Amino acid sequence: MDTLDVCTVPGRRQRSHALSEPHALPPFTPELAAEMAPLYARVQHVVTPMEWPAYAPLIKAINDLKKKRNAVILAHNYMTPEIFNCVGDFRGDSLQLAKEAARVEADVIVQAGVHFMAETSKLLSPDKTVLIPDPLAGCSLAESITAEDVRMLREVYPGVPIVTYVNTSAAVKAECDICCTSSNAVKVVESLGVPRVLLIPDEYLAKYVQTQTKVEIIAWKGHCEVHERFTADDIAAMRAADPGLKVIAHPECPPEVIAVADFTGSTAAMINYVTSKRPRKVALITECSMASNVAVQAPDVEFIRPCNLCPHMKRISLENIYEALRDMKYEVDVDPIVAAKARRAVERMVNLTN
Repeated sequence: MDTLDVCTVPGRRQRSHALSEPHALPPFTPELAAEMAPLYARVQHVVTPMEWPAYAPLIKAINDLKKKRNAVILAHNYMTPEIFNCVGDFRGDSLQLAKEAARVEADVIVQAGVHFMAETSKLLSPDKTVLIPDPLAGCSLAESITAEDVRMLREVYPGVPIVTYVNTSAAVKAECDICCTSSNAVKVVESLGVPRVLLIPDEYLAKYVQTQTKVEIIAWKGHCEVHERFTADDIAAMRAADPGLKVIAHPECPPEVIAVADFTGSTAAMINYVTSKRPRKVALITECSMASNVAVQAPDVEFIRPCNLCPHMKRISLENIYEALRDMKYEVDVDPIVAAKARRAVERMVNLTN
């Protein structure tokens, strides 16, 4: 399996998300507490009683604005639990959210995720208004490759189909043949019926797919800055502390981590493993907030949280979701020519997995 080089992606500066009009929010009164009690019951073992009075007025205001705007919120699994469970209308991994974006009946989509996800929603719902609460919510993996890079790959590997992970910009998708996610990458690769494919940009996902198929995979040297930080030594330390621990890894992790995990799978597969098998104690080797969200579905499972946080996902907050809906900002658009080509690649994936 070949791997190609890529330059280092610069980091992003964090900034605060203070409300410009805090007086517009309802106060946390006993009446509001009673109204919001069913939502708090959902998250009470992952959101403390001290936090809830700050969250509840924002959640109330957001859910009211959704009705006013005829809006829905697509919430990725890496969102914090108060977003994922209390304002998200559709929740899931990149594939699930892409499918929902294609069929949702609403005038406005708010993407509680990162920028490439908002672009994908716009591709699949071009007539809807798509908002992202923070336009700087990017992705190290998406930034590891450009459309120019893909055109170069076409020249170097003429006739070899290019499969792109959905974690890429619309411009990159427009240069590729079909998209994939971690949950359907093997299926997508094998659907092409060829002996050799380029699978970009995640090197570790490509290496994992290579272990699952006879199709020759050519990889690009892009990585997720969250998953690449995990090591086999991390796993060994967790097991030493509790030999009965089940370790579940995402395929964006390095191969040496996958080699020592009990199970490897996409975000959806990881959730299904926990909710169906109900291990006594589990470590999810992925973005930290996912453990809190799965804990809502499996409160009887004890989670070890190796807290690798995605700084880009964490740019999304209740405050800026509220501001996005209140002020109808920041709208995501895609150049029509780019969108037409990128949409074909995404729709080929969605139609295949449907």
